[in-house]
Amino acid sequence: MSSDTLWHLIALSLAGYLLGSIPFGVLATRALGLTDPRSAGSGNIGFTNVLRVGGKAAGALTLLGDIGKGWLVGWGATRLLGDETTVLPVAFCAVLGHLFPVFLKFRGGKGVATAIGAVAGVAPWLGLGLGAIWMAAFGIWRYSSGAALTAFACLPVLALWQRPTVPFLMFAVTLTALIVWRHQANIVRLRAGTEPKIGQDKMPEPLES
Repeated sequence: MSSDTLWHLIALSLAGYLLGSIPFGVLATRALGLTDPRSAGSGNIGFTNVLRVGGKAAGALTLLGDIGKGWLVGWGATRLLGDETTVLPVAFCAVLGHLFPVFLKFRGGKGVATAIGAVAGVAPWLGLGLGAIWMAAFGIWRYSSGAALTAFACLPVLALWQRPTVPFLMFAVTLTALIVWRHQANIVRLRAGTEPKIGQDKMPEPLES
């Protein structure tokens, strides 16, 4: 790797992280004059909690923003770098930004929508497949966490089918591991039968998310 390529990689990774750090859930609720999602429901800044505490409009804006920032970083890196070994770390930085946003003292969301967007930006058809599995599981079970875990459990399989390169498989497995890690509390509640479905009034106690 040349020094120019290295500096491009560092600059784009930083830009990807900063873009990923933009908290669309907070911005959407603030713009609509709604409750800050960090102080209500599960305390999460992502789509599911914003939908619960702020309604459909805020939830939709959050979902579009979080998917969009991941897609933009992945797509931009693909166009500017081209080489998978440099593109994928930049796309991954968008997810890290959402998980640990500098603008919110490194306390972010669970990364599902941003990760779907990042995958779609790098591998459009694979990203569409991942999103379709997420939406289908969500529609069937109404568990946001269950849908996320189902979709990302399928991601390495989709990668083996659509893009069986070592760098992309590592990217897919790492994303899946991150999503599972961020959903540990949800997994416990799913096993106990206490995880709330979308539309239920009962909310879990606020989490660090």
